[in-house]
Amino acid sequence: MKKLFFISFFIISISISSQDKGFGVGIIIGEPTGVSLKGWMTSTTAIDAGIAWSFLDDGSVHLHGDYLVHFNVFNTSLKIPLYVGIGGRIKFKNNKKITDNRIGVRVPFGIDFMLNDAPVDIFVELVPVLDLSPKTDINFNGAVGVRYFFK
Repeated sequence: MKKLFFISFFIISISISSQDKGFGVGIIIGEPTGVSLKGWMTSTTAIDAGIAWSFLDDGSVHLHGDYLVHFNVFNTSLKIPLYVGIGGRIKFKNNKKITDNRIGVRVPFGIDFMLNDAPVDIFVELVPVLDLSPKTDINFNGAVGVRYFFK
């Protein structure tokens, strides 16, 4: 797991830019809590990912990836887009029973505060999750995060 994190961090560090271009690395706090990654594809679309821990299920490891579309709805000097997306989640339970692991679909909704004078963004998101395996169930993730975009 440590190797995967460092390889991801290295790949992300290669591309350097502002908040609506390139790649950012940061933290996400809530459900789940961990490392947040974001790579911009265009000025309005991005891929984000998380390597995190869920404190609700005895410390389960939570991996997710989402495709996001951003909408600038606020007419301000700051960039404050709303975003929506779709993605997937795998949650590995701590009890080591493969049948207790979860696979699901995520639909993140959020708001992103992009600071003008710093390569940092702050985001808040609410994410309905439809677990498909081992049983169908609906859950919610929610978190606050911050990412640094390399220059």
